[in-house]
Amino acid sequence: MAFFKFVYLVLLALAHLCATPFLALFSLKAKYRHSLKGRFFAKRHALEFKPRLWLHACSLGEVKSLECLLNAFKDTPTLLSTTTQTGYNHAKKLAKTHPKLQVRFLLFETLLFLWRQDLSELKALVVTEAELWFHLFALAKSVGAKTFLINARISRRSYPKYQRLKPFYTALFKQIDFIYAQSVLDKERLESLGAKTLCVFPHTKLFNPPLCTKNHPKLKHLSIVGASTHPSEEALILEAFLRLQEPAQLILVPRHPERFKEVQNYLEKHPTLQGDFSCFSKGLKWDSKVLLIDTLGELVNFYAIADIVILGGAFAPIGGHNPLEPAYFGVKLISGTHIFNQEALFACVQNFYLVQGDALAQTLAKHATLKTSKINTQNQELQTLVEAIHVAGV
Repeated sequence: MAFFKFVYLVLLALAHLCATPFLALFSLKAKYRHSLKGRFFAKRHALEFKPRLWLHACSLGEVKSLECLLNAFKDTPTLLSTTTQTGYNHAKKLAKTHPKLQVRFLLFETLLFLWRQDLSELKALVVTEAELWFHLFALAKSVGAKTFLINARISRRSYPKYQRLKPFYTALFKQIDFIYAQSVLDKERLESLGAKTLCVFPHTKLFNPPLCTKNHPKLKHLSIVGASTHPSEEALILEAFLRLQEPAQLILVPRHPERFKEVQNYLEKHPTLQGDFSCFSKGLKWDSKVLLIDTLGELVNFYAIADIVILGGAFAPIGGHNPLEPAYFGVKLISGTHIFNQEALFACVQNFYLVQGDALAQTLAKHATLKTSKINTQNQELQTLVEAIHVAGV
């Protein structure tokens, strides 16, 4: 194992060195300015205090999934690391109400040694989903901490790629003490790669009821939210919406902020709309036919006033998005069929409709016959996971 670790870090160090000019160039872009400098150049990496608990999540959705654990360990000195800028920004907001929480970008594998001297009191590392960094787990093990992988999943699409690298993952899973797989199928796939000490436990998003930050007025007509949309999905949803034979309003919420302007331009040029839309950033006209939400952090607030949610990320082979948040509000929930990254979450929802893109208009037209969605907790409780982390000494 020591030889494997040495070779792994040497190879990554060479890759890190070769990539440095490109990383420096990409760090000039606003989207990556802080995350790349934090991860690959160790900017502002120093810790303020020694953590007993270390939580790691990749991006915004994964950080949100850890809120229930943060609340359970509110009095515990905690490090929350993240990979993306959106995840980091949300984590910093959480830190305002969690005084014993410090937030950092996760250092790249070759730089993690910079934290080692500050981890002498670490008792547990908890990592979400598919953030399988070998040295991250090895570092925690080296200071005597227990290691957890929660919300673990391997999609049908990515499984062959994992199999091709089975020796690497077998070595990595030896560094993980406890694995909580999202489904029986995820558990079987992980075991085939050499993972040990697994159990099936639902995604922690199940224990994070979405909270509205604003109370928007209910729209006067049938309200349809096109949520977390990707390229081509705005057009697909808009065309299905425009074919409705009844008064309705569409609320479009693109997934990525860098696409806000692109979607606005599309709406401006659409011949049927004739300018009948408004943008959140410029002040919504609540009677507009289409409302473009071009501001982060508002999606849940619009779920709360929706009659129907068309969830993006699944009409093309992207993998889908979290269905739990809209289901908490009892909306009629429609998504595409490409939900391979979210199958376990959809299993926690009753009454949802998966359709091909060319059937979306027809499904929307018969919305009166659709059942409203709801959450199924599967008789699981968060306390099971919390107690396991407590046993580790946290």
